[in-house]
Amino acid sequence: MVHSDSNPPLLDHFGTLLLRHSTRCDEPQGRVTMEECQLPLIDLCGLRSGDETVRRACAAAICKASSEWGFFQVVNHGISPRLVERMRTEQVKLFQSPFETKAKSGLLNNSYRWGSPRATCTNQFSWSEAFHVLLTNVSDEACYGEFTSLREVMTCFAAAMSELSRLLARILIENLGHGKQALIDNICDETTCFLRLNHYPACPISPEITGLVPHTDSDFLTILCQDQVGGLQLMKDSKWVTVKPNKDALIVNIGDLFQAWSNDVYKSVEHRVVTNATTERYSIAYFLCPYYDSSIESLVKPSIYRRFTFREYRDQVQEDVRKTGYKVGLPRFLLKGSDDNTRLHAPSITASS
Repeated sequence: MVHSDSNPPLLDHFGTLLLRHSTRCDEPQGRVTMEECQLPLIDLCGLRSGDETVRRACAAAICKASSEWGFFQVVNHGISPRLVERMRTEQVKLFQSPFETKAKSGLLNNSYRWGSPRATCTNQFSWSEAFHVLLTNVSDEACYGEFTSLREVMTCFAAAMSELSRLLARILIENLGHGKQALIDNICDETTCFLRLNHYPACPISPEITGLVPHTDSDFLTILCQDQVGGLQLMKDSKWVTVKPNKDALIVNIGDLFQAWSNDVYKSVEHRVVTNATTERYSIAYFLCPYYDSSIESLVKPSIYRRFTFREYRDQVQEDVRKTGYKVGLPRFLLKGSDDNTRLHAPSITASS
């Protein structure tokens, strides 16, 4: 079927899935949605203070939020509002182009994705589209086609997000007390990290369809720049918490690899995006990832996880998703006898919201 509008054929895909699998997959019971709330808010001006006490207090707030919430938001983060606005304008222009252009013209090195190709039932379906772009391709002029103005903005935005992610990662490592702050710079560069441009079209057919299904991120940490529509939710104390948008803040969340590195000091928390019946939503996520053959080993001993490589982790996640439709993640890498308080079967998407 040819679709003349810009949105992908999500309704067709969902309808086909519904016909093939009329029942929903099993989900944990007893999870209810809480009221909208504010994530821990951290002013990064404190990190630039000449007062060591102020700097330490800011760093401590970052680490506390990473431990207690797995999520926090930052202001005065060094990424200019002008750059954010330019990036958002170019992103909207990109997603408003015809679906066929996005799907078949090789834009951003064929990084376009939509829906959930591996979904085996309706509650694994994501009502969204995205460009998942490796940073090495961000500056490649050949990737942009007619969207030439996107290249300069995206290159600047990726560089700024990269710098901020490394600053936060070094603080989190320093807090673990092993003097290995440079470790993150040694195993992460533009050949391993990603930008993901997300678009969530309005979904008038059912409030039960998610824009992005519940998941944890398979990286060290993620930085999210979102609009003011809202829809991001995270799991807190076995309840879904709706994140209140803050126009001046970026959202940061811990990924699976940092949870393993910290031996569960920091938490990689399940999150999702709910759909909006009338309003579309845009967001941009930066993923801090290591080389595929980097060894992931807990910096805090005794470790509850065995040593593994990022490649091994990704392969295991993909195998689980292929076989069951679900990501299992870190519980697969627990050492024998470790106490697993983590839900074994988590839904399958591993990209951020």
